Amino acid sequence: MMAALAERYLLALGWLSVYRRNDLSGDLIAGVITAILLVPQAMAYSLLAGLPPEVGLYASIAPPILYAFFGSSRALAVGPVAVASLMVAHALTTIAPPGSPDYITAALTLAAMVGLVLTAMGLARLGFLANFLSHPVMSGFTSAAAIVIAFSQLKHLFGVDAPSNLRIDQLLLHLWQHFTDVKIVALSISLCAIAAILFTRRHLELLLTRVGLPHSFADLLVKAAPLILVAVTAMIAGFWQLDQTGGLAVAGDIPAGLPPLTMPSFDARTWTSLASAAVLIALVSFVESVAIAKALASRRRQKIDPDQELIGLGFANLGAGFTGGSPVCGGFSRSVVNFSAGANTQLAAIVTAGLIALTVTFFTPLFYYLPQAVLAAIIIVSILGLVDVATLVKSWRYDKADAVSLMVTFGAVLIEGIEVGILTGVALSILLYLWRTSRPHIAIVGRVGRSEHFRNIKRHSVTTWPNLLLIRVDESLYFANTRYLEDHLLAAVAERSKIEHVVLICSAINVIDGSALESLETLVRQLRSSGVTLHLAEVKGPVMDKLRRSEFLEKLEPGRVFLSTDNAVSALAAPVGSDDAVSIETLSRTGS
Repeated sequence: MMAALAERYLLALGWLSVYRRNDLSGDLIAGVITAILLVPQAMAYSLLAGLPPEVGLYASIAPPILYAFFGSSRALAVGPVAVASLMVAHALTTIAPPGSPDYITAALTLAAMVGLVLTAMGLARLGFLANFLSHPVMSGFTSAAAIVIAFSQLKHLFGVDAPSNLRIDQLLLHLWQHFTDVKIVALSISLCAIAAILFTRRHLELLLTRVGLPHSFADLLVKAAPLILVAVTAMIAGFWQLDQTGGLAVAGDIPAGLPPLTMPSFDARTWTSLASAAVLIALVSFVESVAIAKALASRRRQKIDPDQELIGLGFANLGAGFTGGSPVCGGFSRSVVNFSAGANTQLAAIVTAGLIALTVTFFTPLFYYLPQAVLAAIIIVSILGLVDVATLVKSWRYDKADAVSLMVTFGAVLIEGIEVGILTGVALSILLYLWRTSRPHIAIVGRVGRSEHFRNIKRHSVTTWPNLLLIRVDESLYFANTRYLEDHLLAAVAERSKIEHVVLICSAINVIDGSALESLETLVRQLRSSGVTLHLAEVKGPVMDKLRRSEFLEKLEPGRVFLSTDNAVSALAAPVGSDDAVSIETLSRTGS
């Protein structure tokens, strides 16, 4: 029993049992490069969450190792990310002052709660729930969150104290009112840091290769640029004592040593206050992580199990809650770097975690003079790519309803905040689904030439019969669309005085719920009262199984269920060439 459970959920046993020596070099290189990128990012995202820098480093040790054992992706790099950190800050500002012991305890508690939610969803196989966050809604949410993140870092860029829970308009007003408090040193360092990061991203690799450096070494230097920037600015701030002479806010003392075992709070009031935030962070983290994992897995023809991803991320967050970390998920930039650097398995993540552990054990004193303005610059540059204008343009051209949902979610996040914004997006996604499926595409079809193909009479030249109406519904039937089908079908019959038979083509129907079954029974009675018989064709197996368990087939008689539309036409239609057969000519168009 235990062996079966371990084989089912402990996926590391699979890749470890077939691990190849040739994969080791790629995993080691990817682990080192990802660690170089992760050190400054982890501290920066802790700053964004209102937590001390070490919390981000702690969240980059145990959680990636736990994910490596339980996750299904070979390349996903798990750790603190910008959007989740912003959601953490938003959730905790009502609990305690940022950076206080109670605030840190609440962060640990929130990480553990997120882990429990994800694990429970995984065990219940609820990975499909991520589908309720459509891509336009997620795009609107992340774009707005990126803007909120960028504005939240302005206080660090300008060196001005400001409350953490201000809206964008309130923050801008606060900065304007305290314009005289701007620290020139902080502003200068932050602008130089942003310029340096952007320059290295866009031009450094090309310049280095032009002077003769190998491409691989130039690429490594580009990825290490944020860490080099952190080291250089920390040395400059320490040499000139800019925290005292220029009022520059620095990281300060970062405890050395491996993360201690910690205990989340079990206070009922805290859990109640954080419950909604935990669910939303879990959902957003899962959607973001699975999207990244699928994109990377497809490049190597690998498979991702969404339910197992829930379990892997769940254990990672539980690990964060009990080792001093904050909520984690898969990071886009880190995962891409990890993949591009040659990661073949999650051993790369274990190598990264080991290097982070060495960093917090021996090198944290080097970060004492690290300017918070530099961490803010790293955050701002890192989230620039989250502002997704392309999806808005594409959605507006293709489906304006999706574009509206994107814009509404975007506006709700900016105006009302993270939780209200994402709940608005989820509600809008569900409403759009109900609206679309409540008015399914219904087509009257006829035979194409002498073939067995039947197509929409409005799009193709087809043959139809006055005594027979072939009607196809391109949607499952459920409570929201049964009345629409009923009205549409009865109206079509009323327009055709010679109709004797109606064949409902069910090739696109995957489900008929109880409300739809009652509606079909009503249709049978209404049509029979006017001398018309209802038949079904091309009913799928699972739908037919449910119909057999009901009394509908008996009530349908003398109507029949035909295997194909062609069979129904052969049995019910007036012979071609007789007075009862007619050919309807329409403009031929693509489609069905």
